[in-house]
Amino acid sequence: MTANIHKVAVLGAGSMGHQIAMLCALGGFHTYLQDVDDSALSKAEETLEARMNDWVDKNKITAETKQIAFTNLHTAPSLQEAVTDADLVIEAVVEKVDVKREVFSELDKHAPKEAILATNSSSIVNSKIADVTSRPEKVINMHFFFPPLVMDCVEVVKSDQTSEETARTVMDFCEQIDRKAVLLEKEIYGFIANRLLFAISDEALYLYENGYADFEAIDVITKKALGHPLGPFELMDLSGIDVGYYANMQLYQETGDPKVKPAKSVEEKVKAGNLGRKTGKGWYDYRKA
Repeated sequence: MTANIHKVAVLGAGSMGHQIAMLCALGGFHTYLQDVDDSALSKAEETLEARMNDWVDKNKITAETKQIAFTNLHTAPSLQEAVTDADLVIEAVVEKVDVKREVFSELDKHAPKEAILATNSSSIVNSKIADVTSRPEKVINMHFFFPPLVMDCVEVVKSDQTSEETARTVMDFCEQIDRKAVLLEKEIYGFIANRLLFAISDEALYLYENGYADFEAIDVITKKALGHPLGPFELMDLSGIDVGYYANMQLYQETGDPKVKPAKSVEEKVKAGNLGRKTGKGWYDYRKA
């Protein structure tokens, strides 16, 4: 067990948060999953129960391991209840910097002063958030990849103010929950994986919007010629089209650079509510006939 971490709180029970919470519970940590929406918490519990039953059936874990994990996992509608006595808080709310700043401001009031405050943001660097707290040295990025229960990777990102002790503790924690962590010694927008993905998706959208090929053809080439498991449009659907949209909007608002403004076709899908797999339709249609 990581020496400095015994209790974990995960904020946000959406597609990322509930799986991160289960990883922590499976790792032996007392874990609180918090969301202001009771229905989101209920859905998270049902989804995790089904997933863990499937793992037991496939002999990925034992029935005893599942039972212990659910004993470790608790839900809470109240942020204050969830973070009381927490040693590590992982925020997994919507990818909007103003929302995250509001959450971290509340966290700083209610979490113990020794607690590490981590954001699961896929692109927003923690220094954009840490200044609303009294503990910037204990604020860090822990970027899990979707879906966290499958993807064996976490990007851990330090700011200029993040302490070495905080980074070391988080890296050790990732090992405890059986995830390979990669440490970025300084901040950069998009970190490593997303910077590479942005380059691919930007070019794919350029080719599509300028009529060189339809999106299905671009996905086929990406998979067949480059050996990627998913094409860029399939990946957008899997991750959530809105996630990339808000990340690009954040950067555009910060820089004013029109090159980073979300593509027109992406903006249209977000405004229409067609966000990918989670809504049943994105680039592809996942609804049953």
